[in-house]
Amino acid sequence: MGVVNVTPDSFSDGGKWLDAATAIRHGIELAADGADIVDVGGESTRPGALRIDEAEEARRVLPVIAGLVAEGICVSVDTMRAGTARLALEAGATIINDVSGGRADPAMTRLAAEVGSPIVLMHWREHSDTMQNHTQYDDLVADIRAELTVQVEAALAVGVDPGAIIVDPGLGFSKTGAQNWTVLAHLDAFVEMGYPLLVAASRKRFLGELLATPTGSGPGELRPADRRDDATAAITALAASAGAWCIRVHETAASADAVRVAARVRAETR
Repeated sequence: MGVVNVTPDSFSDGGKWLDAATAIRHGIELAADGADIVDVGGESTRPGALRIDEAEEARRVLPVIAGLVAEGICVSVDTMRAGTARLALEAGATIINDVSGGRADPAMTRLAAEVGSPIVLMHWREHSDTMQNHTQYDDLVADIRAELTVQVEAALAVGVDPGAIIVDPGLGFSKTGAQNWTVLAHLDAFVEMGYPLLVAASRKRFLGELLATPTGSGPGELRPADRRDDATAAITALAASAGAWCIRVHETAASADAVRVAARVRAETR
């Protein structure tokens, strides 16, 4: 899954693809480099980000979605609003990627049930401006899985087809850097839920912290976001080996190769 952020403020590439024509070209490049799905979002969900209004979100994403669909590309829409999702589906998107997992807008899961669209349900506690105030867990992996199960059950209760549900443990959302590594080390717990698993670690801060330039004292200088792609590809290989269904990344070529390597090794293991 290649990422196209049609935003001015995303943590990694904010502003680079804000123009619709540029965003469409980038999505085409991601697909050419191995993306099976291009994920188009118009609202940043980086830590601390404030919400935009629904009309602005739709204005940003709809031309890009239509342009990519016209090129024969499978598109998912990254949104927490059912209204935006409906318009995106009408424009040709085929997957809803809701980072709130149906919690920000209860109409989202009802929409997925109505139209039969696949929907990504991510583990989520609060909106971006306050989410890092909610990183307390008794048992990290068990608690995330339990809370994600509640979100899945809520979707099933309104009629979402079990075969249309994809789960995402929500790396970086109400989780510290150390907690992200623990989640990655226990992806099997989420695979065992029985739904396709999406993993989205690309370029996130915890990678920048791992790769920080040593200074002799202190944590060092963070590796810039656009220089975290090699580490992202390493996580892609690990996640694919663990049984993930899809990996969401900003640059697809290396991760597409990593998926092929992991698949070949898994074939031999089985």
